[in-house]
Amino acid sequence: MKKELTLEEKWEQAGLSNNFIFYKVLRNNPEVCKELIELLLGVKFSRIEMYQEETILTDPNSKGIRMDLYVQSSNECMDLELQAIDTKELPERARYYQSVMDVDHLKKGNTYREMKTSYVIFICMTDIFQKGLPVYTFENLCLQNTNIHLNDRTFKHFFIFENCGKLANVKQKSFFALLGNGKPNDSFTEKLSKLVEEAKQNTQWRMQFMEYERQRTYDREAGEAKAKLEDAVIAVREFNVSIELVAEKFGVPLDELKKALEK
Repeated sequence: MKKELTLEEKWEQAGLSNNFIFYKVLRNNPEVCKELIELLLGVKFSRIEMYQEETILTDPNSKGIRMDLYVQSSNECMDLELQAIDTKELPERARYYQSVMDVDHLKKGNTYREMKTSYVIFICMTDIFQKGLPVYTFENLCLQNTNIHLNDRTFKHFFIFENCGKLANVKQKSFFALLGNGKPNDSFTEKLSKLVEEAKQNTQWRMQFMEYERQRTYDREAGEAKAKLEDAVIAVREFNVSIELVAEKFGVPLDELKKALEK
C-alpha cells in the first residue's frame, strides 16, 4: 500500500501542476499569466488586468463561482482553470462560467455588442472527451451548415495533458512538458520554473498550502462519510435490514444513521 505523503512532503514535491502553486505563480505574475494565455490561445493582447475578486456573485439566488485565474483586456475576458480531476461536469461548468462573465461585464444600458469576447480555458490532466486530441476547441456553429458561425464570440478550450505529445506547437508542448516533469526547455518555461522555485521559498504561501491541504482532506473525508451514510439509509429502507447491522457493515455511527432515517 502506497504511503500517504505528509504535508511537508507534498509541499516539497508540489510543482506547477499543483493547483495551489499554479494559482499563486500566475495570479501574482500577471505578465507571465498573459504570456501563457497568449501561448494557449494563439492571440496577442496589448495588456490584461487580473480580476481582483476571486468569487463572482451575480445575485443572491444564483450560484456563485470561484475562478482560478480571471483576466480581462479591453475587448476580451478569459478564465483559465487547471483541472486535475474529471468531475464529469466540466462542459456544463464552462457554459456557466461563460454566462457569469457575460453578466459581470454587461452593465445596465449597454448594448449586446458591447459584451466582450470570452474564452474559458481548462487545462485537464486527463482526456475528458476520450477522443485522443491534445486540445478541443468549441464555438457555436450552425448544425445544417458548419461553415456558418454564430459569431457570438464565445470560445471554450480544453487542453489535455495526457495527449500533449500530439501538439504541433513546440512552445505549447514545452509548457505541458514542464507540467509533467518540472523540467524547463525554453525561455518561457525557464521563467515559470524560476517562479515556482521562488514560490516554494515563500513561508506565508507554505503555511497557506498546509491549510489548503488540510481543508481538502477534511472536505474529502466529510464527502465520503456523507456518501456512506446515504448508502446505509438506502440499505435499511430497501432491504429491510436491521439498523444495527447496517451501521456496522457501512461503518457509520448508529445515532447518525437513526437521525438520517428520521429525516
